[in-house]
Formats: sequence, structure tokens, C-alpha cells
Amino acid sequence: MNTTLWIASGLLAAVALVGGISKAFVPKATLAEAPGGQWTRDASAGFVRTLGVLEILAAVGLILPAVVDIAPIMVPVTAVCWVLLMIGAMITHLRHGGLDRFVLLNVTYLALAAFIAWGRFGPESFTA
Repeated sequence: MNTTLWIASGLLAAVALVGGISKAFVPKATLAEAPGGQWTRDASAGFVRTLGVLEILAAVGLILPAVVDIAPIMVPVTAVCWVLLMIGAMITHLRHGGLDRFVLLNVTYLALAAFIAWGRFGPESFTA
């Protein structure tokens, strides 16, 4: 179970890092033209960049606290925050044309984060 949770955390961290880097460093106009990026047309550049920075921080928070054994409780806390972020992402995608495949992708990421939160708060807690 511990290995599965590490793999899930690594996968989700990779997703968060890629998404965060694109939102933080790719111009908003370019994101708006990309598949699934239509929502950025209605958002300010600062909001999109802020989301990108939060996603980069999530990538760090899913891995680093456990690796360095400093505040490892932040791993499941970060996973819960990711669940909330994915709920917002699903609402946003549904409001902007019901992009079903992106909502499905968000549901997948949400489920992965929920699994990590459950596992790290429960049976495979770092604090136990």
C-alpha cells in the first residue's frame, strides 16, 4: 500500500508540475487557444499565473515533506487541497462548454488525490 501511495503521489505531482508550469509561464493567449484552455479567456492573467504557482506548490507538497521528513502531514493536506482544486476545475470546465473529457480527467485526478489523502491520513500515515 505504501508503494502504491508513493506512485500515486508521484503521478499526481507530475501532473501538477506540468500544469503549473504551463499556467505560470505560458502566455494566457496561448493557453486560451489550447484544447481545454478556453476558460482562460474569462480569467485574468494574474489568476491563471496564481493557479500555476499553486499547482507547482502542490507538486512539491505531495512529495517533499515526506522525502525530507519535515512536516509529512502536509502530503495528505496537499492532497485534500488538490481535491478542492479539481472540484473548481470541473465546475469551470462545465461552465465553459461542458468539456466532458477534461471534466473526466479532473475526476480522475480528484480520485487519485482522495486516495492519497485517505491513505496518508489513515492506514499508511507518515506520523504513525
